[in-house]
Amino acid sequence: MRYCKKCVQTDTRPGLVFGDNGVCMACHLYDERQKVDWDERKEQLKDIADWAIGVASEGFECIVGVSGGKDSLFQAFYARERLGLKTLLVNCAPDAITEVGRCNLENLVQHGFDMVSFRPNPEVMRKVTKRAFFEYGNLIKPSEYPLYAVSYQAALMFKVPLVIQGENPAITLGVVDFMDTSGDALNIRHHNTLGGGNASDWVQEGIELEDLRFYQFPDDGEMRKSIRAVNLNYYAEEWSRTRNTEFAVARGLLGRPGHDPALTGKLNSYASVDSDMQIVNQMLKYYKFGFGSVTDEVCYDIREGRMSREEGIRLVKLYDGKCDESYIREFCRYIDITADEFWQTVDRFVDTGLFRENPMTGKWEPLFEVGSDFGV
Repeated sequence: MRYCKKCVQTDTRPGLVFGDNGVCMACHLYDERQKVDWDERKEQLKDIADWAIGVASEGFECIVGVSGGKDSLFQAFYARERLGLKTLLVNCAPDAITEVGRCNLENLVQHGFDMVSFRPNPEVMRKVTKRAFFEYGNLIKPSEYPLYAVSYQAALMFKVPLVIQGENPAITLGVVDFMDTSGDALNIRHHNTLGGGNASDWVQEGIELEDLRFYQFPDDGEMRKSIRAVNLNYYAEEWSRTRNTEFAVARGLLGRPGHDPALTGKLNSYASVDSDMQIVNQMLKYYKFGFGSVTDEVCYDIREGRMSREEGIRLVKLYDGKCDESYIREFCRYIDITADEFWQTVDRFVDTGLFRENPMTGKWEPLFEVGSDFGV
């Protein structure tokens, strides 16, 4: 396992590319931002917005897919206030949404937006979540399909010409093996976790294709003929997870009550608060790849000059992969398995080249030292 020489990303992230200088592509692309003509990018986005205004025939000129969180609040305001677009919000609430998540979604709508909310069948979602946990060690994989797909379904349904998404993962994570670094958000279905965005991926006993309508991305040809979609972080120089948080908090965003990174494995109390399953999934990611949510968070701050690499390493050592037992019990109840079944499954996905099981405690402990290359 190699660490980026600038941040603390590891080469175990699927799709990530490292340069010959030992710097990850995310850091390289961030440095390239200094050469971007942001005025020109803003003009490009304004031209796209003007196009949408000119061709819209059914009232709404753009769709913003939202969870109610920090990024979606920034996107919604940017679309309406900066681009002058008549904006329709589209939400696909996670199963077992938290009370804070409900409040944040309502807060966003109360700022004067129309919203359409899609809700996939919870019985189907529980079944595919259970399958994803046992087969992939990724319990939120199936929920990502409708999370993105419904925005494009709604665009076709309501004849809305433009979809505004947030981040292009190729830019912010450096996963250029999966996606290009353009502002074209129609490529999101090719991201690793979506694997093409075909609902048929989740057909199984008791679940037919017709039960998975919200999981299916529209045909590429049909989408590109009727709509355009952009990643806002490609065009907006001010896009930043920290600044988006500050922007959203000033407009009523609530954080996780009693937030403690030693329990959640997250530093930002305002991030991913609509679902507790994200916390469990980040722990699984840690055991599979040697990094979790805290690694992701500190890498953003290191690149933006908000944190030193040394401080990032300290925080990763303290909190990466943490997950309180209460979140695990909640997930076990959700898919109706025992704690033993949960941990037996986790054990199957642990990278034993990166972790060893402590014979005294039965817990997995890292063989690697955060920030230092291991086994290279």
